[in-house]
Amino acid sequence: MIHCLSNTPAASEHVVLRNMFEARKRVFIDLLRWDLPPLAGRFELDQFDNEAAMYIVLSDKHGAHRASARLLPTNRPHILDTLFPALCDEAIPRGPTTMEITRFCLERRSTATERREAKNELVHALVAFALANGIERYTGVADVSWLRQILTFGWRCRPLGVPRTVDGKTLGAMLIEIEEDTPTLLERGGVCAPAPARAPCGETNHVH
Repeated sequence: MIHCLSNTPAASEHVVLRNMFEARKRVFIDLLRWDLPPLAGRFELDQFDNEAAMYIVLSDKHGAHRASARLLPTNRPHILDTLFPALCDEAIPRGPTTMEITRFCLERRSTATERREAKNELVHALVAFALANGIERYTGVADVSWLRQILTFGWRCRPLGVPRTVDGKTLGAMLIEIEEDTPTLLERGGVCAPAPARAPCGETNHVH
């Protein structure tokens, strides 16, 4: 199941968001050792998990987390312009048709094969969301090893500057152009996903 959720979910959606925040804690705090305080010892949230945030979440039929990403509007404070503006060697892309992908999270308890499949499905779901909602560009910040992978997915993606070392980690910023042929480009690049992930995803709808 693919869920496209705002940060003001209906009661039935709370379990999906709760499981996502728990998964983010397992990945970003427990595994990657990011210096972030867990909420109630179980959840990972930051100042950008506000009313403007959108979440694309993959779950099983019971709501268990498989993969997720957070989308932030770029016409208000977001990670690239607030925390890492030095990663851009040009003007930071912003505007109503540009969103930032953050907290791309694959379930730590899944197998390697399950994580690869979920990654592909989530990438296609992000593209479907963009195409359905008039989003023309995504920006993002990633460590250099993950950035190199993203650049090879087959879509129109380029660095926004030379990667730099920040707090001991080498990070880079990127810009992804989303067009009607982006799903086809991803498929040609080997990022394949089942048909539901390629279906349009409205802002508060579920795609099963």
